[in-house]
Amino acid sequence: MELLTQLTASYQDAFHATPVSVCSPGRVNLIGEHTDYNEGFVLPAAIDKAIYLAAGLRSDDAIHLIAHDLGETYVGSISDLSPTHTWADYVLGVVAQLRLAGHKLSGFNCVFGGTIPIGAGLSSSAALENGVGFALNELCGLGIDRLNLLKMSQRAENDFVGAKVGIMDMFASMMGRAEHVIKLDCRSLEYTYAPFRMDGVRIVLCDSQVKHSLVVSEYNTRRAECESGVRFLKVFYPEINSLRDVTMDMLDRHLRETQPLIYRRCAYVVQENQRLLDGVAALEANDLATFGQLMYGSHEGLSNWYQVSCPELDTLVDIARRQPGVLGARMMGGGFGGCTINLVREDGLDAFKTQLTKHYKAATGKDTSIHVCKIENGTHLIHPTIS
Repeated sequence: MELLTQLTASYQDAFHATPVSVCSPGRVNLIGEHTDYNEGFVLPAAIDKAIYLAAGLRSDDAIHLIAHDLGETYVGSISDLSPTHTWADYVLGVVAQLRLAGHKLSGFNCVFGGTIPIGAGLSSSAALENGVGFALNELCGLGIDRLNLLKMSQRAENDFVGAKVGIMDMFASMMGRAEHVIKLDCRSLEYTYAPFRMDGVRIVLCDSQVKHSLVVSEYNTRRAECESGVRFLKVFYPEINSLRDVTMDMLDRHLRETQPLIYRRCAYVVQENQRLLDGVAALEANDLATFGQLMYGSHEGLSNWYQVSCPELDTLVDIARRQPGVLGARMMGGGFGGCTINLVREDGLDAFKTQLTKHYKAATGKDTSIHVCKIENGTHLIHPTIS
């Protein structure tokens, strides 16, 4: 592709060597939102929007980074890894984790750029972290398996960057498989692949152009509300440890009348886990129509029960629901802005884009950007030659 050609040329011009090239994709989550910190299930997939890296080893301990899209550089050392509070920390944090694990590294050069729309909630940071770890694992012959690489990416973002993210983003980016989604158990990290046959169907992301201004504070509030529900129920059911262990019967019996707000929060999570399991069954039966209806149910729960949507996201879903060829739609991510994810038949894609753009502008006064995606493989080598 053109970007990879540019990155390779930039690397060769700067470092006079041939790099190894890595593709590390962004991710979407088809269903299962706010279930991860409740030890539930998520259903992500890697997509064809990615971070691309051209990397190679040095004979000294220097680190030379070029952020192609930003036109910025970083120069540092393997032996002096301190946070810079810039984009470089996503790279340096992975290096720090590799060293903490006892792996011997030399200096390296890296040029990177991407096709992941920034701010759309597609996890460009996880893609970059995975790509760096994967490239260094290959270049240095470290022999680290994919699961441990992605765990290092998560720790890099948690401990070095300072963002307390869950593991889903890294997992989907690293472990993705073309035309499959990943059913990931956030309690055990056990996972299976479910088929997602994209013949005639595309995943379409519609950006509300609303920033997630409330997401951190409200995320913490929702998490506390869920934990409160578990503590209350544990008096009656000592064996439960999270909402993963809770049933609607438990909620109806003990929370519905006494704590209606906590009931609604917990009920959404319990129902969303079941929607995900039902969705996997639909995919295994190649029933995208049923899966799409479950996506609508997910949005209704997120908007009305968990209350993490916003008027613009609700408007996007309402418009999508009225368009022919749309199988399902819902908000994606933490909420209060960002994107909706839509399943759209390919033969109706152009009309969908036109109608959604027009009606969203009329309803909100805002423009939207639309990104069409396919499900692809996770982090992988493109050019294995090491010089």
